[in-house]
Amino acid sequence: MTRSTVRDSLGVGVATGLYGASFGAISVGAGLSVPQTCVLSLLMFTGASQFALVGVLGGGGSALSAAATAMLLGTRNTLYGLRVGPLLSWRGVRRAGAAHLLIDESTAMSVNRDSPEDARLGFLVTGGSVFVLWNLFTLLGAVGGNAIGDPRTYGLDAAVGGAFLALVWPQLTTTANRVVALLAVAVALGLVPVTAAGVPVLAAGGVALLAGLLSRGTS
Repeated sequence: MTRSTVRDSLGVGVATGLYGASFGAISVGAGLSVPQTCVLSLLMFTGASQFALVGVLGGGGSALSAAATAMLLGTRNTLYGLRVGPLLSWRGVRRAGAAHLLIDESTAMSVNRDSPEDARLGFLVTGGSVFVLWNLFTLLGAVGGNAIGDPRTYGLDAAVGGAFLALVWPQLTTTANRVVALLAVAVALGLVPVTAAGVPVLAAGGVALLAGLLSRGTS
């Protein structure tokens, strides 16, 4: 499983990391400097929150409202931590370092493994490769600006979503999991027209968390 875990993790890392170029270009277009854009990717490192932040700023919103929106979307990482923390069983400095790599993709690649060792490997390889490539392509996108073009033109946004779906799909082996997935999708799609970008994902995660708590209460 180790070889396949590394292969899958690197594949997700490349698909996600390349999309950092889009953030770099959009951030500079919204009025941030190249250093500011790069610092956001280095320190914030959660795509939805980063896009939300520059989106609000680019639309004329205040820094306070932009930060509040980014924090709202970032709360989903707390939910991930509740699931991944006991699985990885790290303490001290290693736990603090892992918290910075706690994103959608690294979470999926850890909970989708058959052993604690593979879970840790999947988490580190995915989180590490996304971090390196996301920051590299953020820089390239910020420097190149509009000259580099929007990566969505090349379908990279679909590649990220497709990679994440491929990670989730093997978990839909029971009727209960499929029902939860359908409910989460329905909630997310219903919120897309009436909420800010990223909120539907957060709400879908809330559906899954609620389902998990209810199932524990009845078991």
